[in-house]
Amino acid sequence: MRRTRTVPAFLFAATLGTALPLPACAATGYYLVSIYDVEGQKSLDFKYWNADYKRHSSTSSPELGFGYGLTSRWYTELTAVWIRRHGRTDRLASVDWQNDYMLTQGQYPFDLALHTVVGRGDSSPHSYSVEIGPALQTEVWRTQFNFNVFLQRDYRTGQAEQTQLVYQWQVKQRWKSWLQPGVQGFGEVGKWNGWLPEKQRSHRLGPALFGTLGMGAGQEIKYDAALLVGRNSARTAKSFTLRVQYIF
Repeated sequence: MRRTRTVPAFLFAATLGTALPLPACAATGYYLVSIYDVEGQKSLDFKYWNADYKRHSSTSSPELGFGYGLTSRWYTELTAVWIRRHGRTDRLASVDWQNDYMLTQGQYPFDLALHTVVGRGDSSPHSYSVEIGPALQTEVWRTQFNFNVFLQRDYRTGQAEQTQLVYQWQVKQRWKSWLQPGVQGFGEVGKWNGWLPEKQRSHRLGPALFGTLGMGAGQEIKYDAALLVGRNSARTAKSFTLRVQYIF
């Protein structure tokens, strides 16, 4: 398990507090954070998600990023995030700087990493968001298991600021390099120290496909896609997610 990306439940609660409007750190509500030893690798990273709600309402978000493996433990990525709400044009919602640092590299039955994101939003001239938490991954034969827990908070938005607790999980079967079936799940439960009532929490899950296509000369295309059903922002929704990385 030297090429993994994961998150356990360390709560860095003393340093954070978050509110979770949709644009802030929204990516980790749709894409699993996974950590790999990719020292020296560069990547162009395209992400897209769409959530369809009842009453013909929808929200979608394309993202475009550039990532780089600084060391065998440290991965960094800069991403621009756009948001389109139903019937409106795209707008740049935030610019995010992600850093993932591997704390273990194969010496235990699991891999552990610290994930962080700092984002500059558009809700006010000086607003920003912070996301931090552990990523945990393990494997049993050809089956990979991930579980991540993050704390998220917005700052200087002009609204009440609270630290939110969110989670991710994934089970993936390593069948073929180009086709690996799995299941993903995401959710938001409210304040880290005071969860919302069950009916107000958001949980969604669904089938996913993953794969890697070799392009020769150290280049490859990685993809993952999922169909998620459940609650999004406390509303029933069906979501589609897609991520494509060009690695070179």
